[in-house]
Amino acid sequence: MTVETDFTHDPSATSWVDSANGHPHFPVQNLPLGVFSPPGGGDPRGGMAIGDMILDLGDIAGLLELEAANAARLAGGATLNDLLARGSDSLRALRQGVFKLLTEEGNKRAIGPALHKAADCDLYLPVTVGDYTDFYTGIHHAENIGSLFRPDNPLLPNYKYVPIGYHGRSSSIRLSGVDVKRPSGQTKAPDADAPSFGPSKRLDYELEMGIWVGKGNALGHPIPIGEAEEHIAGISILNDWSARDIQAWEYQPLGPFLAKNFHSTISPWIVTMDALAPFRVAQPARPEGDPAPLEYLYDEHDQATGALGVTMDVFISTAKMREDGAAPHRLSTGPMTAMYWTAAQLVTHHAVGGCNLRPGDLLGTGTLTSGKEGGEGSLIELTRGGKQPIELPNGETRTFLEDGDEVIMTAYAEKEGFARIGLGECRAVIVG
Repeated sequence: MTVETDFTHDPSATSWVDSANGHPHFPVQNLPLGVFSPPGGGDPRGGMAIGDMILDLGDIAGLLELEAANAARLAGGATLNDLLARGSDSLRALRQGVFKLLTEEGNKRAIGPALHKAADCDLYLPVTVGDYTDFYTGIHHAENIGSLFRPDNPLLPNYKYVPIGYHGRSSSIRLSGVDVKRPSGQTKAPDADAPSFGPSKRLDYELEMGIWVGKGNALGHPIPIGEAEEHIAGISILNDWSARDIQAWEYQPLGPFLAKNFHSTISPWIVTMDALAPFRVAQPARPEGDPAPLEYLYDEHDQATGALGVTMDVFISTAKMREDGAAPHRLSTGPMTAMYWTAAQLVTHHAVGGCNLRPGDLLGTGTLTSGKEGGEGSLIELTRGGKQPIELPNGETRTFLEDGDEVIMTAYAEKEGFARIGLGECRAVIVG
């Protein structure tokens, strides 16, 4: 599968939707997919973000042709699962058709009624998430976490051979903006004789990206690495909240359970792989001495173009900061290229034993830490396991999240010669 750009990536292209031109996230070169309901009520339906507006795809299906029209009709329902199931060719046709409608001035009168101010709309999870798998691809995060518990051997022997992951809880995935209730569970202090029960005192965020499965595969039929891209619809920002104290007590021998199943936050817009085509980059070379991927996980094209040049930021806004009118404080920034495995490798490995992936399944990358100071993807790393509190600009300190704290994640892709596109934001407030 060749990575190609086309007329939809032209940086000089402008839209008659004025707010799209120069928009930091949703210029006409992006056109991400989501589900919304218009002002005044109405059923949820599929839309595309364009500047400060949302385009109702079902309303403009009659203005499109062939596969683009079919795709727009499929997007007119309450979820995008059926659209994602049609695969990348259908998503590309829809994107190209809508791009033409939004850049040709003569379409303004016909399409205008299908545009709604995003600020006045309600947003929803874009798909029904059947299954959610969280991987552990951020090698710098894995090294940092491992060093807290195993200073002499941070990475376990299998890490560089097999994409590590666990099956998460799809029922507790919520859209950006939904409050996160602090979880309770068992914890055990190192010097305690027995565990105790109560609210988590070491609640943390995890800066991740979510990878959406498009076309699925049949049970018992693995997805070859050379075909894996065809099964990826796009990406969103993901915050997989973690209760570190609950996790420390329960994770052996079977891994995360209550520490992870209480809430995961996802941004509302799916940025398609076609929109990301200009920002495809080579997978970073493995350090000298690291093993090469096993044959079923290796593809030259994937190694040359399988990573994404996306920059991620995480901010905190405490209750006091908001009361004082202070801006959120950036905690860290880092690249999506911190992934040790590509998205295609995750898809192939997930299905290699015969597992059937389905449209709308969500794969988390795991926490993405840059490997440089200021690029930590979680508080447990920033505070060295809670031993070194961070000081915020207003004098407040944090080791882990307190009630009233809001965590805000953003992401964007930019490259000389192309228009910058963004993924919007993923945010939530911690409540007791």
